[in-house]
Amino acid sequence: MAELRPELRGRFAVDEPMAGHVSWRAGGHVARAYFPADLADLAEFLRRLRPDEPLLVVGLGSNLLVRDGGFNGTMVFSHAALNELRHESAGTLYVEAGVASPKVARFAANLNLIGVEFLAGIPGTFGGALAMNAGCYGGETWQFVDRVLMLNRRGELIERKADEFAVGYRHVGLKATTDEVFAGAWLRLPAGDGTAARERIAELLAMRLASQPLDLPNAGSVFRNPPGDHAARLIEAAGMKGATEGGARVSEKHANFIVNPEGAASAAAIESLIGRIRVEVQQRFGIELVCEVRIVGDAA
Repeated sequence: MAELRPELRGRFAVDEPMAGHVSWRAGGHVARAYFPADLADLAEFLRRLRPDEPLLVVGLGSNLLVRDGGFNGTMVFSHAALNELRHESAGTLYVEAGVASPKVARFAANLNLIGVEFLAGIPGTFGGALAMNAGCYGGETWQFVDRVLMLNRRGELIERKADEFAVGYRHVGLKATTDEVFAGAWLRLPAGDGTAARERIAELLAMRLASQPLDLPNAGSVFRNPPGDHAARLIEAAGMKGATEGGARVSEKHANFIVNPEGAASAAAIESLIGRIRVEVQQRFGIELVCEVRIVGDAA
């Protein structure tokens, strides 16, 4: 793949350490990494990539764990590259996948568009919010999606309507199986009081700061909330709050967060702690917690 570099405008790297790219500050290396200059550059890169190459698009790494043995494939880093955010028409925003979700909330409020204040509490990029229908504080991303821009492995851009996707709680998938990834989306938002929206954003950020261990490396909520209950309540009731493994710890502030206080925990330790939590909750309450965090790669 070295011969690609003169023809592309982004940065290509091999054996890239992932601990610096994920919010847990842990994990192995990725065999090949590409940091595109923009969407057109990414499309050109994908056109030249082998069709059988394992590929993962990463935003801010806030919902990802790469096992200590690394990922034997290519990761594309969208943040700071797919960063276009614009007001297209009355009530419509275009957001590329690499834009940080809180930036979308503030941008909308400044245009007196409301509804997406909750995005201020989503720590990742908008592409990740699209991929998992991210939500909090009563809002979900796909409530406002009008249509999306997809990018396939041949470097082709395809515009799709929202109804072409099966959307659920923390899960989104095309109804027809494809090799496409999210490049951007158009949001349709109602007009409203921008001042009130900005006040709501400040309120949500204060709530998040008070209830979540934001001062320590973490990956946000580790588990989905089961129907009619909260994962954090179950984890605490199972006696796992404060449990530790190899430097990783279940947060005392919010039991659905695993923190890596000293940055010394391995990916294996974090994954093992995730497994222990699931076993304890299953044994005590008969509820199987579903992990929200994406875990990829090989064990060491």
